[in-house]
Amino acid sequence: MRALSALALLSLAAACGGAQHPRSKPAQLRVVAEPATAVVQVDEHFVGAARVLQKQPATVSPGKHRITIEAPNYFPHDLELDLPVGVTSLEIKLRPVPP
Repeated sequence: MRALSALALLSLAAACGGAQHPRSKPAQLRVVAEPATAVVQVDEHFVGAARVLQKQPATVSPGKHRITIEAPNYFPHDLELDLPVGVTSLEIKLRPVPP
């Protein structure tokens, strides 16, 4: 009986592992921006400073996202990107506001 119980537990554990749905893989956004003081928002949520996201990309769900990059004394830049699974790099140079 003891061997049967162990076998039943192993079968149950295997069934539970097989029943899990794989999570969708994330998209990641790496941003290289000028000036270095730029900050990045994805879907109107702050995700980090560009200088940090250059080395450590932001993790988001794959799909369309509204990206905003802004810095003091520079025009903000808005764009919509359809981010695939994996790392997408965005390089941008913001335009300074004239004096």
